[in-house]
Amino acid sequence: MSGALDESRKPQARLPHLDESMSNDRDLPPPGSNRLRIRWAIAAASALALALLTLATPLPLWFDHIDAAAGSRGACPANAKAANLDFTLKDINNQDVRLASLKGKVILLDFWATWCGPCKIEIPWFIEMQNKYGSSGLRVVGISVDDTLDKLKPFVSQMKMNYTVLQGLDHDDVQDAFGPIFGVPVTLVISREGKICTRHMGLGSKPDFENAIKALL
Repeated sequence: MSGALDESRKPQARLPHLDESMSNDRDLPPPGSNRLRIRWAIAAASALALALLTLATPLPLWFDHIDAAAGSRGACPANAKAANLDFTLKDINNQDVRLASLKGKVILLDFWATWCGPCKIEIPWFIEMQNKYGSSGLRVVGISVDDTLDKLKPFVSQMKMNYTVLQGLDHDDVQDAFGPIFGVPVTLVISREGKICTRHMGLGSKPDFENAIKALL
């Protein structure tokens, strides 16, 4: 398009749902930063490019739900990437949490947002899995990508989230380390050795998550 858009008509910047069809009018995102505007613009361009590329080539691994099947075979893929856990984020009580301190646990790492419809479907699954497998070494961690603490804290209480929830707003470096992340939810399962064994983009499957976790416990 040529010419500048009227400021009042600019689209609100946010990380998109990876399954927009499951959203509703109440799932409205907060205002975004300039970095998120750039990220959303890149996402739109990337989506178009990927749609064209898939006419001749398969989707890249990071966009492929099939990589979750590796967990069902009992091990990470041989070429599993090491997770960069060298980050410290605040939890909902503003206490520091070092991701590196979780090494030695099986980690389900979920990038999500309070306004994300598919995320709300997955959260009860993760609550159940933390209850069921926590004593065996599972640690569920949710990183909220762009919620302020005043929205995040009551949401966690309302949903009765029994696992670690971290503030990811303005931490694009964390998203980049586990990405590319152009939308939510994105969920990774990380082995005790710190390898990224499975990656789910969009609304996942509860059995897929459970199979990946059980294979690593």
